[in-house]
Amino acid sequence: MSTYNPPTLQELALDALLMNDAIVSSDLDHLPPELFPPLFLEAFNGRHTEILKAMVAAWPFPCLPLGALLKNRDVEVLQAVLDGIDILLTQNVSPRKLQVLDLRDVHQDFWDVWTGRKDEVCSAKTGNEKQVAKHIPRYALRQRVKVVTDLSLCLCLQQHQTCLLQWAKQRKHSLRLCCLKMDICLFPVEIIREILNIFQPNYIEELEIDTDQVLSFLGCFAPCFGQMRNLRKFLLREIRWIVSVRGVLPFADVKNCAAKFLSQFSKLNYLQYLSMYGDYFSSDNMKQLFRCLKSPLESLSMTGCHLSNSDLKHMSECQRLYQLKCLNFDSVVFPKSCSKSLRILLENVSDTLQILKLESCRMKDSQLKVLLPALGQCSQLTTVSFYENDFSTAVMKDLLKCMANQSKLFNEKYPAPLECYDHGGYIIPHRFSQLCRNLMDILMARRQPEIITFTTDICRYCMNRCIYDIRPILCRCWQ
Repeated sequence: MSTYNPPTLQELALDALLMNDAIVSSDLDHLPPELFPPLFLEAFNGRHTEILKAMVAAWPFPCLPLGALLKNRDVEVLQAVLDGIDILLTQNVSPRKLQVLDLRDVHQDFWDVWTGRKDEVCSAKTGNEKQVAKHIPRYALRQRVKVVTDLSLCLCLQQHQTCLLQWAKQRKHSLRLCCLKMDICLFPVEIIREILNIFQPNYIEELEIDTDQVLSFLGCFAPCFGQMRNLRKFLLREIRWIVSVRGVLPFADVKNCAAKFLSQFSKLNYLQYLSMYGDYFSSDNMKQLFRCLKSPLESLSMTGCHLSNSDLKHMSECQRLYQLKCLNFDSVVFPKSCSKSLRILLENVSDTLQILKLESCRMKDSQLKVLLPALGQCSQLTTVSFYENDFSTAVMKDLLKCMANQSKLFNEKYPAPLECYDHGGYIIPHRFSQLCRNLMDILMARRQPEIITFTTDICRYCMNRCIYDIRPILCRCWQ
């Protein structure tokens, strides 16, 4: 016999409210606060825009984390919420309960408090309010209504972005408009300037730029970049096309473009993470960059670029790098002359360095030998990666003896030694298995590794690697 579960009083009340599309914010004055989130979710999922508008104006909590719901970029729903903010701004109420409209994809836990718990909401008002308060960010304790968002600008503005920007532009003097994270990919500088006139650049904490014309873009973008006084994380990536589409740079003096941009780093007092992918700065530019740094970096990533001995020397002398926790030189092929400067850099960061990545550097035995004394001093290492370097078995043994004393290491990646390959560069499976087992024994004689792998170069036929962790896993060509 089937069991009938009658709707709860709360469900009946919510259904009744949802049937009234003409609801206004005053109708919600006596609605218990704990009913707002489940009603909002129902209205949101049912696209009841008039109810959403009224609920935003009457929202009883300091923060409305809309971005956690607005994942399909529904312009109609977004516009309803913005209209609700307009109603709120016209109300002569002080202080307003709603202080922050958060359009970022965060604070999902706010809604999780209510999801699937409709039968418990009415029975624990105080408890639920405490749970909601627990998930309200600190910035929500201010009085003026604040709109917080992240902006991902790729090629052109999307419809929901145009909707938000047009609305925000007309209200930038009555709201606090904050973009905390901005991603820019092949996007016109002229439109970026207009956006930063709405969402002021001094609020931006994270910035990622992907462009195929680095120096010309940076030359135009430099004034905007210098205004990002609270920037903490900056990533610059050069997009490389298989077929060149660059054309002629609009700036005659490329060096001046770079210098104009790099000089702006002297205005960034909170920068902690710096990542640059590509080869676009000269040694003089690199010298300028490390002289302009104003705050100690926690993470430095320079990948896919050519670093000279002069570049490494500037790094080793820059005191703003002496507190690095992460150092990443993936795909940087160092000249042999760089080894000493790289060793000095490692010595200077030995007390703080936790992550070291030297993948695809094609380092030779002689270069690694220079670095071993400095590596032995890096007592805080938790993660190391030496994939795709050309080390012999003998030097690999020295490296592993050095790493065996690192008690905090839990993730280790090493290259298969050169003796695993034949003269044509092809892997010799039984030799790969035996040599890696012997190398593993060196570590296990001192400590028990947690995550450790020995890996060959990518197979030129099947595009996979042979991997040894507990046992050998061969590429498809040998299976």
